[in-house]
Amino acid sequence: MLDVVQYLLGGFSGSLVGFSLGLFGGGGSILAVPLMVYLVGMPVAHVAIGTSALAVAANAGASLVSHARRGNVIWRCALMFSVAGIVGATLGSTVGKALDGQTLLVLFALVMVVVGFRMLKGRGQEGTPGALCTREKAPKVLAAGGVTGLFSGFFGIGGGFLIVPGLIASTGMPILNAIGSSLVAVTAFGLTTAASYAFSGLVDWPLAAVFIAGGIAGSAIGSMTAHRLSARKGALNTGFAILVFAVAAYVLWQSGRALIG
Repeated sequence: MLDVVQYLLGGFSGSLVGFSLGLFGGGGSILAVPLMVYLVGMPVAHVAIGTSALAVAANAGASLVSHARRGNVIWRCALMFSVAGIVGATLGSTVGKALDGQTLLVLFALVMVVVGFRMLKGRGQEGTPGALCTREKAPKVLAAGGVTGLFSGFFGIGGGFLIVPGLIASTGMPILNAIGSSLVAVTAFGLTTAASYAFSGLVDWPLAAVFIAGGIAGSAIGSMTAHRLSARKGALNTGFAILVFAVAAYVLWQSGRALIG
């Protein structure tokens, strides 16, 4: 059982995750898993992964509502990506539960580094306003969704930090549209992964509730900030990459300490 201070830290962590989801359309689980393990003090890595998946899915849903109201969601692309991703997430979560939790965290950090470099490389590209998922683009969008879902389920993450670059690469849409559209898939992936972990008894329900409550407030502020930053070329891409690098470094540092200890 966790104590009162840990639950308070869970609520604070949720607000940070919600802000990240609203601002970047992802990064929720990049923050949620390390925060649950290293700040809240969740002793079992697999429970931290399962709980964060549920909390991130709920917070992503709150952010999605805000972005949809601003017209940032391209629904056809988002739904195609999500359907393919759910299949991948189901397979990935099954494989992920069979591996050591510490190993998952290290692999998680290494994938983040690769994605961060890709976001920095494309920071000057503005995308095509009004980009649609046509029949010609469908195979590429479905393939990107399936691979992203696989990683999402494997690492127990909402997948936004992979979905945003995946949507940009497969459709050519601007990053603000990718952020809004990604939240459909983040919600779907997170619920799929959370269901798999919950079935195995790997979700802390009270902590998830506190985390979600904090995230609702953070997501509203994050989505408003994203709308303002979208006017500055490359600002969202650069901020996204910096977040990824910072948390990847922290996870690798903590994992290294655990191995040495």
